[in-house]
Amino acid sequence: MSDAPAPDFLHVKPLAPYAADWRRTRGRLFTEPASPTRGDFQRDRDRLIHSTAFRRLAHKTQVFIPLEGDHFRTRLTHTIEVAQIARALARGLRLDEDLAEATALAHDLGHTCFGHAGEDVLDACMAPFGGFDHNAHALRIVTTLERRYADWDGLNLCYETLEGLVKHNGPLAGPRVPLGRRRPVPREIVAFDKIFPLDLELFASAEAQCAALADDIAYNAHDIDDGLRAGLFSLDDLRRVPFLNRLLAEIDALHPGLERVRAIHELVRRIITRFVEDAFAESARRLRLAAPQSIDDIRRCEFAVVAFSDEMERAQKEIKDFLFTRMYRHAAVLPVWRSAEKIVRGLFEKFFSDPESMPEEWAQAARPCDEAGRARVVSDYIAGMTDRYALAQAEQWLGGNAAEKPH
Repeated sequence: MSDAPAPDFLHVKPLAPYAADWRRTRGRLFTEPASPTRGDFQRDRDRLIHSTAFRRLAHKTQVFIPLEGDHFRTRLTHTIEVAQIARALARGLRLDEDLAEATALAHDLGHTCFGHAGEDVLDACMAPFGGFDHNAHALRIVTTLERRYADWDGLNLCYETLEGLVKHNGPLAGPRVPLGRRRPVPREIVAFDKIFPLDLELFASAEAQCAALADDIAYNAHDIDDGLRAGLFSLDDLRRVPFLNRLLAEIDALHPGLERVRAIHELVRRIITRFVEDAFAESARRLRLAAPQSIDDIRRCEFAVVAFSDEMERAQKEIKDFLFTRMYRHAAVLPVWRSAEKIVRGLFEKFFSDPESMPEEWAQAARPCDEAGRARVVSDYIAGMTDRYALAQAEQWLGGNAAEKPH
């Protein structure tokens, strides 16, 4: 056993005054009695983990590329990794870890089958009816589509968890939205906001901001890992990215001739570490500047308080630009995307024109609807599909080449 003192960040510290406090939550849409054993944010985390939508993430593609094997990320493994990083960030910044984890667990619930290929084509199919947005769909899942409780639809999550789900990437309306990100707020979010206002013009909690940053960190590291495993690019290719080249040079100096599989892991762990350390330093700087004394001060701040430095933002852009061309738009990937898009479009057209082809609960939901309502029911049904269920539905209803498994 080491006699060295534990690092300062490992000591349990009281929460910061601007941290979320479950005892002062803004509440739930439907009032419930308190739990004698769990705080409200713990209950939200548990409800998310036990939801049907969360289990489906195990069979939804993270990045839809032609992969074979059991070691590539799914939406579920990605979500677990994001939750771990979010908790680490929250702990280091003296925030509520349970809320950070709950927000991370919810952040990808609304994604469709077949990764971004599925989402892009479903958005195109829904364009005449308001489009498809995975965050808005996640809100529908946790407020309407999960039907588990006797007294309400959805999971009846706390305000703080819902605002984190909707606004973890920043405000959706008002002057705090950067010019380049201004777009109409999805209809589903607008409709729910009228019932249970989420202050769309304000930032979400610092815990939600931890979840957003954790998502970026996990993507940066693990898409590189999966791309290397899939053979879409090599370690030498990564040297073209200055930030990654510096990390690889460090590995070479410390471990000359290291075997490839260990070199990959050493690179991935360094990517995560560097981004997390930078987030701690930059967030601490921003918190000193903002000097918040409450969670509402965080919400009303003019900038995100949990963020990367400008230097690390540039490194992140370099990584994303590399992955876009060498992974997401790789020549081996594009036919797979086209196949996935053909399946989703075919299923949408089939069920929209013949809603009785859907399972009875979905057909029943579509019967009283006008065209826009029917389209939303079909969209909800398809968005909830796992990759393998979508393939089975394509084989049943589309046949021929449309149902051919992407590979």
